[in-house]
Order: sequence, then structure tokens, then C-alpha cells
Amino acid sequence: MSVELNHTIVHARDNRESARFFADLLGLEITAEWGPFIAVALSNGVTLDFATVPADDIAPQHYAFLISEEEFDTAYARITERGIEHYADPHRQHPGTVNHNDGGRGVYFMDPAGHAMELITVPYGGRPS
Repeated sequence: MSVELNHTIVHARDNRESARFFADLLGLEITAEWGPFIAVALSNGVTLDFATVPADDIAPQHYAFLISEEEFDTAYARITERGIEHYADPHRQHPGTVNHNDGGRGVYFMDPAGHAMELITVPYGGRPS
């Protein structure tokens, strides 16, 4: 049997705001609303199901997304156009720039609920040979 991630629940102060932030930034669509969840589908069939929870119940998480160079250009342009604070590193010591690790590019930023988001164009360790 193969094992695949199907969905994960992302806690948010406002599920609609967080889903829209993420979908707009990466050019994705909100695909479903079911009960307390607003889903955004990724290209590999996984959905991020945003759920509104009390702010005190949100434990900041880290979400990393592997995207193409072209998608990175578009997303990074949106990040800069919208004035979203961003960093080349997870420790936020290199503001306003991207990294060039493993032959690709990466950037870190926070979503409206305080989750650390990361966009990378090459998996850590480099492209598979």
C-alpha cells in the first residue's frame, strides 16, 4: 500500500483570510468549503484545510512548498508588491531577500495566523540526479 498525505488542517484566526492569503499568493484556488474548513488544493492533490480557531489555540507551524522557478518569480513579486515582510532564512536574520541554497531559491514569511511559510525551488540536498 502506498501512503500519501491527503490533507492537513491549518489553524487560523480567520479561515477565509488565511485561505485567501495563501491562494492569492501562489495563484491557487479555494476548492471547497465544508463545515468549518476552507480548502486550498495543491498540485499533488493535497489540500490545506483552513479552520478558524481561537487565537490562543494556534501553535505556529512551518509549511514549506516546493515550486517552480517561474512560480517563485510570481509569488516573490506578490510578496514584495504587498510589502510582506520576508527573509532569506528561518531565523529572520536576513530580511528583504531570498536565499540561493542547493542550486535554487528560497524565501520565508509569516501568514496571517503566524505560521512560518517557506517557498523553495529545489528540495534540500539539491535536485535528484
